[in-house]
Amino acid sequence: MTTPLLPRREIGRSGIDASLFSLGSWHTYDRMDFADAVAMLREAVDRGVNLFDVGVYSAPGAPPVFTDVIFSAMVRAAGLRRDDWLLSSKLWLEAFGDDGFRPQLENALMRVGVEHADLVILGDLRRDDLDLRDLVLDLARLAEAGLIRTWGVNNWSASSIQSLIDIAAAEGVAGPQIAQLKYSVSRRSIPDGGPFARLWEQGLTLQASDCLEGGVLAGKINGDRQIGRDPGDIRERIIHDVPAFTEVAASLDVSPAQLGIAFTLTHPALTTTLFGASSGEQLRANLDAAALVDRVGDDELRRLVEPFWADRGVVDPEGP
Repeated sequence: MTTPLLPRREIGRSGIDASLFSLGSWHTYDRMDFADAVAMLREAVDRGVNLFDVGVYSAPGAPPVFTDVIFSAMVRAAGLRRDDWLLSSKLWLEAFGDDGFRPQLENALMRVGVEHADLVILGDLRRDDLDLRDLVLDLARLAEAGLIRTWGVNNWSASSIQSLIDIAAAEGVAGPQIAQLKYSVSRRSIPDGGPFARLWEQGLTLQASDCLEGGVLAGKINGDRQIGRDPGDIRERIIHDVPAFTEVAASLDVSPAQLGIAFTLTHPALTTTLFGASSGEQLRANLDAAALVDRVGDDELRRLVEPFWADRGVVDPEGP
């Protein structure tokens, strides 16, 4: 029996369709046997995954990293054509200067071995000296030059995203199409809140990320891997909830990871859920999480995980 391909959903109103799941590269491929990584990539594409988040995750003075370079070799070894997959690349505001984003984008493209990014995601907005209009117009120039096709943001506040949308409309250029946000059974207040609901109504869509809290919700509570930031300081509460969450997953005959991933698919504005995988077995299990939504239904699934909403009333729905 042939496994059906993953469905695809539009990134905002960009005209670009992404797979329901997207595969991230954050410190992942450099931990894998290369042959295994190639086989996993080939299997992901064969299952319908077409969006790959491939960032340059290093900083001046930090040790060099090569996950994105390894990914470029994986693509060649897997025999993928460029039109088989979409590249999502990160752009960091810390490096935005007089020359705009182009120098770091060209470096990122060189490391992956391609000529354009289908999607670029702007990193966290931590600088207060930036003119948002400069960002919007710079991205428009990159699109005009054929270096990017569309763009979005990572963990920006709703009001800042609205400013980007308004500036783009006033300038007659494309605005942000997708917001990459932490979204899990534990961290729901921002994507499910009123400020972002108003953005979803305008056509912005969601890329759910960090849906397993760096593996914590999958039961990996004593790991030594890097885990993302902890808005609201709720990680201890999340760890405390893991046994009960695991029991709910067992009652549904799925793993905790599958339950956590399936939850993200219930968001009405979701385009794609981003996860990392370090084995073919893990990839297959994560992709199979979609079947749980079909079996249980959105409303019932959300009801079952309601007790694990740890940032309710703790994190401002407006966002960072």
